[in-house]
Amino acid sequence: MTTFIWIAAVVVLIGIYLSWTAGRLDRLHARIDAARAALDAQLLRRASVAQEIGTSGVLDPAASIVLYQAAHAARQAPEDGREVAESELTQALRATLGEREQVAAVREAPAGEQTLAELTAAVRRVPMARRFHNDAVRAARAVRRHRVVRYFRLAGHAPFPLAFEMDDEPPAVLGDPHLPA
Repeated sequence: MTTFIWIAAVVVLIGIYLSWTAGRLDRLHARIDAARAALDAQLLRRASVAQEIGTSGVLDPAASIVLYQAAHAARQAPEDGREVAESELTQALRATLGEREQVAAVREAPAGEQTLAELTAAVRRVPMARRFHNDAVRAARAVRRHRVVRYFRLAGHAPFPLAFEMDDEPPAVLGDPHLPA
């Protein structure tokens, strides 16, 4: 009888551990979903402001076309090509707003100060949102690598989480406090 009690206690403890691990994994997947939604919002905001600058007529026509097309492509990109499209938008931002004169031209336009402030905020928030998302992915992957999680299929049918890798280095002069007002 004592052996049966010990076996039952061990089975209950294992069940509690498995339930706790499954709950933890579920919370990590929810965190990934929330971080991805935040990242998508920041990327959309950045693309929208870049598209607005591209259509404003402030930049020279070639720069306007490059910026507008990159922003449009980033907004319309399918999920499997999103990282490349967002990286191309980053490169277009660096190319079109990489010099003080270009940023000053945007700033001098009507509502340019506000548009530039929105773009600066967006390009600063994208790397943070991407970092939060990738940290959540890294944590979920670490839990999913455990043998117990794999053997008992505690992840269920949730897809394996993937990091969002892109070039998110903003233009060097964007947000520089030494720009002429």
